[in-house]
Formats: sequence, C-alpha cells, structure tokens
Amino acid sequence: MTACPVRGRCEFGAGVFRMAKTVLVVDDDPTQRRLIQGVLEREGFRVVHADGGRSALDCLASGGQIDVVLLDLIMPGMTGQETLADMRTRGFTQPVIVVTATGGIDTVVAAMRAGAADFFVKPASPERIIVSIANALSMGAMRGEVDRLKKHAGGRTTFDDLIGSGPAMQMVKRLGERAAKSSIPVLITGESGAGKEVIARAVHGCSDRAGRQFVAVNCGAIPENLVESILFGHEKGSFTGASEKHLGKFQEANGGTLFLDEVGELPLDVQVKLLRALQEGEIDPVGSKRPVKVDVRILSATNRDLSQGVAEGRFREDLFYRLNVFPIEAPALRDRREDVPALTEAFVRRFNLEEGRRVTGASPETLALLGAFDWPGNVRQLENAVYRAIILADAPYLQPHDFPAISGMALPAEPAPTSIAMPSLSAAPPTLADLTADMPKTAPVQILDDRGHLRTLEVIERDLIQLAIEIYAGHMSEVARRLGIGRSTLYRKVREQGLEGQVKEAL
Repeated sequence: MTACPVRGRCEFGAGVFRMAKTVLVVDDDPTQRRLIQGVLEREGFRVVHADGGRSALDCLASGGQIDVVLLDLIMPGMTGQETLADMRTRGFTQPVIVVTATGGIDTVVAAMRAGAADFFVKPASPERIIVSIANALSMGAMRGEVDRLKKHAGGRTTFDDLIGSGPAMQMVKRLGERAAKSSIPVLITGESGAGKEVIARAVHGCSDRAGRQFVAVNCGAIPENLVESILFGHEKGSFTGASEKHLGKFQEANGGTLFLDEVGELPLDVQVKLLRALQEGEIDPVGSKRPVKVDVRILSATNRDLSQGVAEGRFREDLFYRLNVFPIEAPALRDRREDVPALTEAFVRRFNLEEGRRVTGASPETLALLGAFDWPGNVRQLENAVYRAIILADAPYLQPHDFPAISGMALPAEPAPTSIAMPSLSAAPPTLADLTADMPKTAPVQILDDRGHLRTLEVIERDLIQLAIEIYAGHMSEVARRLGIGRSTLYRKVREQGLEGQVKEAL
C-alpha cells in the first residue's frame, strides 16, 4: 500500500509547474488497484492506495491532499457502506465514487443516500472512470465554492479558508489565530492587493464575534468632507443635505467588527475622533448632543509606512501606537510563489461558477508561466488575470496565450479556409499531373523512404508529432487535440522520441 500522508504539492521539473489532483483508491484487490492506477496516471492524476476502510480513514485523517475517493463497496472487515458513513460522520467532505461488482439497485441507492457522488460497476471502461472522476471533482468544486460564499456572507471565514501553505502564509495564520482569541487591536500591513481584507475577515471569523456584522470601510475612497459622517453618523438637519438620520459604520458594526482599510488616509481631525472611539468605546455623531456607546472591535490595514506618516505629521502618534499593538504583515505574492497554483485553482472554481464555464484548470506550461511572474499587483492582479483568461479560454485547460499580458503571446488565429478552384464542366477532365502540379514536391511528413519503401510507424509518428509542435507553437493541449490523443500520452511520446528540445524551442 502506498504511504498515505501525501501533501498537496507542486511538481517541478522540465519546466513543469503543476498541482495534480489526488485520487484515493480503496479496494482490497491489489490487481484492481493497479489497473485503476494505470488509467488515472495516464490522465495526470496522482494515486494513493488503501486496502480497506480503516486504512482509508487513516489516510484521510493524516491531512494529506485527497481530492476524490474511489471506494469499493464489498470489502472484508469494514465495508464500503460503513466507510462512507464513517467518513461523513468525521467530517470528510471529499466526493466519493462507489464501485460495485454486483450492481444491485438497493446497494447503489443506499450508497447514494449516504452521500456518494456517483457509482460504476466493475469492470468499467477507462472513459467511464475518467468521466465519473471529472464530474465528481466539478461538483465538489462547486459545493466548495458555495460553502465559501456562505461563510463569507455569514462572517465565519477562518484561517483554514485562507489559501497558502508556504512559510509566509503559515506565519500569517499562526499570528492571526492568536490575535483572534483576544480583543487586541490588529494592524495588517502589506502592499495593495496582497489580501489584507481576507486576513481581517479570518480574524473576525475565528473570534468570539464570528457570525456577527463585519463592516469594511475603505478610508481612502471616502470624500474628505464625508468621512466623519460616514464613520460616526449624523443627526437629521445637522448639515445641508442631511434630510434624515444616518447611523454610520460604527453603529452598523455594533457588536461585531469594523475593518478600516487604508487607515493612513484618514484626515487628522477624524483621527482624533477615532482615537476617542478606541479608548472610550463611544462615538460622537455629527450634530448629536450626547455620545453614543458602541461595542466594536477595530481591525485596520494600510499599504503605507505609518511610522513615516507620524514623522511627517500626517498621522497622529498616539493613534499609531493604539492601532499598531499587534501587527501582521500580508506577504506579497512574489514572496509566496508556491501558492500560485492553489490560488489559480481557487479562482478558476469561482469564475466557473460565476460565468457558467467548465474550465478544468491550468496547463503545466501556464502554471510555470504564472509562477515565474512577479505580480506587482499581487493576488488581486492574479485574480483579474485568471478572470480574463476564463473568458478567453476555448480549451479545457488555460493556456499561456490566454494570459497575453504576461506571456506576450497572441491568441492563435483560426486557419483561413483554403479555396479550391473547380474545373469548368466543359473543360477536359484534369489529369493526375494537373492535380499535383501545385503540391510541394516533399510532403511535410514523408510516408515513403528514398527507395520507395514505407518508413516505420515509429519514425512517421515522430515526424508527425514534431510537425504538430511546430505548427501549433508548442501549445501541447492543442497538439494533443489535433492528433486525437490525450495530453499525458503526448508528453510520454515526446519523452520517448526525444522531442523535449523541440517543445522548448517552440515555446
């Protein structure tokens, strides 16, 4: 049995940068496991084995990346039905495809009621297995995105929902979880687009205020003459245009969390009122005769150096020390490149759902391209780039040409239709020499050798693959589609034929 504690990982090598989906195959028959493994690995999946229900549950509990489970129903000891029930009881949400040798309707119905995503009867064709896994992954991604949106709307985002397994993000998660357990003021620093609001939402979602209001305010986007009114509220008639009472963001967030993004942009007079709100737990709405008590936790963020602002007189020193009690730095994306594949995958899931697309993911060449880019706009720039690519994509996997601003590659042009001159009906029928007069004397892929004998199939295949790589500029998904073979088969043939250099040259 393959060792189970596998972590979601990126595979580097030969210019490849990808995150493979992992399938846990649970079957007591080692021959059946090997057969399914061969089918899955040809399609680019990683495979982990378990020879029974207990070992499958241990594998899931180890914390490794498991994206989908193929579960045999008839096994000695712990049956597939019992394994599936125990999985759901323990909170494992991976989609499960049950496999049965009998195909009894009662067995299948019971498994589907227990939460199985699909089933097939042994022996199944490779196509049936792959389609079932693809559908299960698609449904799992959709369910995960819906759950994420529910947690976001309900103020229950946690640090487990933050994407990132590298050292930089692990430090953010450790600090954030500690900050969330108290009411200590947190100042989140970092470049624009690095995900400061996501970190703030996780602090709120892990605190005792989870599920209550999370109100975010971009202080830099509010007109200076309206900042005080928007934050602290105003009474009816307190100034021209105040036709009705307005509560303000502090009272809107009462009992929950107020996130002040770009807090360094606040005017000095508003900074005084903010300091009072932090120290006294009360605010003074514009035009009000008495202060209003509020119970609000303040989280703030900035992409500026506030200490420099203090030195220049643009930011109050007492407010700076009040906000900067527990600083957390959001790392730039170029400092956490190992998280690019997971972020890309998450954005593909989201935009598939929002735009009704069915993009499977990004090709290895594309992930290598995205991982090497510096991303001056950080995660927000990557998010927008993936959004645009989803709209442009016409293949199951995002290609480098779907990111023209990064790859410098234009979208492949559709081949122009070739017009064929038809002979006049009154003319003499064309001869063979007439029909072949305009053809090149040497075909791109020669079938016959110099002596007129057939060349070997291996040699012809090599020339054909080499020609396809040249024609389609190294876009391997398009090459595979035109040749009518799978991408994994194409990559294997490229290696066997020694054509890796042709691929790099075409790219």
